[in-house]
Amino acid sequence: MTLISPPARVAFVGLGVMGAAMAANLRRAGFDLAIYNRSRSKAAALEAAGAVWCESGAEAAKGAAIVGLCVPDTPDVEAAIFGPGGIAEGVGQGSVVIDFSTISAKATAGFAERLLAERAAILLDSPVSGGPAGAINGTLTCMVGGDPTGFAVTGNYFAAVGKTVTHLGPAGSGQVCKSANQLIICATLVAVSEALAMGRKAGLDPEAMRGALSGGSADSFIMRNHAKRLLEGKFTPGFRAELMRKDIRLAAEAVRDHGVFAPATAMSAPLLELVCNQGSGQDDLVALGRMIGELSGV
Repeated sequence: MTLISPPARVAFVGLGVMGAAMAANLRRAGFDLAIYNRSRSKAAALEAAGAVWCESGAEAAKGAAIVGLCVPDTPDVEAAIFGPGGIAEGVGQGSVVIDFSTISAKATAGFAERLLAERAAILLDSPVSGGPAGAINGTLTCMVGGDPTGFAVTGNYFAAVGKTVTHLGPAGSGQVCKSANQLIICATLVAVSEALAMGRKAGLDPEAMRGALSGGSADSFIMRNHAKRLLEGKFTPGFRAELMRKDIRLAAEAVRDHGVFAPATAMSAPLLELVCNQGSGQDDLVALGRMIGELSGV
């Protein structure tokens, strides 16, 4: 299989904050880009940049060597690929569909088998880390699962949207790695929030404490970024707590499926449920730290 390079025709379906930014970078890289989203208003800037609007995922996929997809959850991916007017109706034999959504690993494996059987097309799962800034700057971390021959031809497509791109194994492997990523973020945020609450109750300046901890072995992205947002009271997302709840539910599914002793998952999952059930699901994930502080009396 030959590496797919600009100006080859490619497509992108799902133009939320992440998807629109990734699609813009594909167009900027010189690909002939077809796009589709349930709401056309979100496509205006891309159309102005030369992307071609399509009336369905099937239309966008027709003639596209690679089709990117980014939607919220497992049922949305199934509908976008296999529903009426979905990608599967238009995608050609040998084409590659890259799902950048964060969804169930088990469902992903099933979708890959089905797409290959029905359309002789390859599905790669590539959930991402890096948030909106990473999507805008084209510096996302892409965790990829699926057929290695499909991965081999998509290097230029991935290069347009990501900085770190790793093929991890068969279909669903990217989703398992993303569950690990989200679990590490949540467990670390809980520990950092608990530590800062302890310091505050002991009379320490929490910002001075954060600075001290950032200079030693306890340093982390969470300490430098999430903890700073927590202490500054900045709860505008960002990454919404309700989205992390969805992701931690997926992590709980993954550890259960693989028989993992998972105390960190068992700790994080109910805390995310509590944050969202208390009405903070639309706030940034650091609302979890706020809740820990409130429950600690600070």
